[in-house]
Amino acid sequence: MTPALTWLTLTLFLALAYIFAPAAARTLKFGANWNAGARDKDMGDPGVLAGRLLRAQANLYETLPLMVGAVLIAHVANADAGQAAFGAQLYFFSRLVYLPLYAFGVPYLRSIAWLVGLYGFFTVLTAILAAPQAVIG
Repeated sequence: MTPALTWLTLTLFLALAYIFAPAAARTLKFGANWNAGARDKDMGDPGVLAGRLLRAQANLYETLPLMVGAVLIAHVANADAGQAAFGAQLYFFSRLVYLPLYAFGVPYLRSIAWLVGLYGFFTVLTAILAAPQAVIG
């Protein structure tokens, strides 16, 4: 397994935290019966923390499929392993800090963390384009 795939795997583990964090916050507000139930009834506002965690989760869902695709293409294209790993590592660490920054409502730093992740994504893309098998046009 390449280093980029390892970082991607770690990111998928991190994605579980993005899934469980808002669920835990909603359970704290609505109770264990809500969590165990079918959740047929709209409980209303989940609260500030749960709302932030849900928005952070949605943000991850917007970018993670792109990153998964980029890392897999980099692997198949035999792109520069170091560059692809660096990009995947940047993405992982940016997402690691993004969740608590969003949860605690920290402006600007949260945006910087997101931009670092975007830079990591573009780093992987440029590794793909520089791969010997890359053909454009």
